[in-house]
Amino acid sequence: MNNLRRHTSPALQRRRRVRAKLWGTAQRPRLNIFRSNRYTYLQVIDDQTGRTLATSSDIRFGASPPATGQPQPVAKLGRARQVAQLLAEQLKKRRIKRLVLDRGSYRYHGRVAAVAEELRQAGMEL
Repeated sequence: MNNLRRHTSPALQRRRRVRAKLWGTAQRPRLNIFRSNRYTYLQVIDDQTGRTLATSSDIRFGASPPATGQPQPVAKLGRARQVAQLLAEQLKKRRIKRLVLDRGSYRYHGRVAAVAEELRQAGMEL
């Protein structure tokens, strides 16, 4: 028998604690936010059916240094706002106006707050 203790990272503990209290339905799906060092990914998930209803990420905007003659890329916070606007357009086409915000293990500031505020300005209820 292995007597080593299993280590659970604080980020994983926070994510589990937040997600234990959230549940997305067809009327109010869950908005999942994932942010890496480079990009921001958004998913709208209906947990009852296990389906992803809409996705958006800022990979298309790029985070690499520009080649000569090209404009400077927008900072991560600005790209997160653009991603939220794209997601809002997708959700309006699907007639979804209410969401449950799943911030995962991230604090509500920076890119997470920018995404939430941008969606609220687009008419979404979080």
